[in-house]
Amino acid sequence: MDIVVYALLAVVLLLGAGLVAVMLRRNDARGEIVLADTVQRIQGSLREQERALASLVSERLDRSEKATGQVVTDLRERLARIDEAQRKIGDLSSQVVSLQQILTNKQARGAFGEVQLNDLVSAALPPSAYALQCTLSTGARVDCLLKLPNPPGPIAIDAKFPLESYHLLRAVPAGDAASLATAQRAFQAAMRKHIGDIRDKYILAGETAESALLFLPSEAIYAELHANFGGIVDESYRARVWIVSPTTMMATLNTVRAVLKDVEMREQAGEIQKLVALMMGDTKRLQERVDNLKRHFAQTEKDLREIDTSATQIQRRGERILSVELGEQPEALPKG
Repeated sequence: MDIVVYALLAVVLLLGAGLVAVMLRRNDARGEIVLADTVQRIQGSLREQERALASLVSERLDRSEKATGQVVTDLRERLARIDEAQRKIGDLSSQVVSLQQILTNKQARGAFGEVQLNDLVSAALPPSAYALQCTLSTGARVDCLLKLPNPPGPIAIDAKFPLESYHLLRAVPAGDAASLATAQRAFQAAMRKHIGDIRDKYILAGETAESALLFLPSEAIYAELHANFGGIVDESYRARVWIVSPTTMMATLNTVRAVLKDVEMREQAGEIQKLVALMMGDTKRLQERVDNLKRHFAQTEKDLREIDTSATQIQRRGERILSVELGEQPEALPKG
């Protein structure tokens, strides 16, 4: 739009210059007057167009400056958000790397599972209902022992899952059937060995319950087991080793809490029955004492009647004595 305005202004200037040149060719006085008048009108028109053009250019420059400033401001804000997002992505990457290092280190991974198990158990049960890193009579140390009454008895929980074989399984390239089959066999062998170790170390007759729990700190591994390794899950059932994830572990702990509450209520009910029995004995003794008091009141009533009878007889004899003194004929005294 600015280029068109400048082009029109240039055309007007050219026309004005041509007209001036034509008029200058005339030598008569009339031509000079017309020429001066025309030049004056052209100059006025040019000044008006110049002012209009300056105003238009200034207005457009202001608008362009405002638009450019807004664009720069928006660009700075977006760059700031991009920088913040990149920083968060960097932090998340470092956290993922740290988590990967934890999960690839067997000792650190075991600690990770134990911490997660500790958080779940401490959130669901009172401290008196469980023990962490408890040593059994065989010398084996279990990650957590739920103190349940018999039956079923204390239940052991293991939180050391063999994650290496699972990582090897997930790292198999798509379409490599041979490597996948090898990784699946290795994963199944690791799971069988771990289930067997839990059964042999943590299921002790007369000391623990007839079953134990294998805690998986990952819902993904739990889903992988039930989706693609149903045979391993069936073997764990036969070994009485129940595989639990964080979600199912929380449900199990809620069930344990309900069992403990029921046991506590039964103990309180027994205590209440003992107190009721004692109270019934107290009531029986109270009844005996009331009966004794009634007998005492009956004897007292009898004694009072006899006293009243004796007092009546004494009064009658006194009246007869008074009659004798007055010279009246005494009546025969009644036998008292």
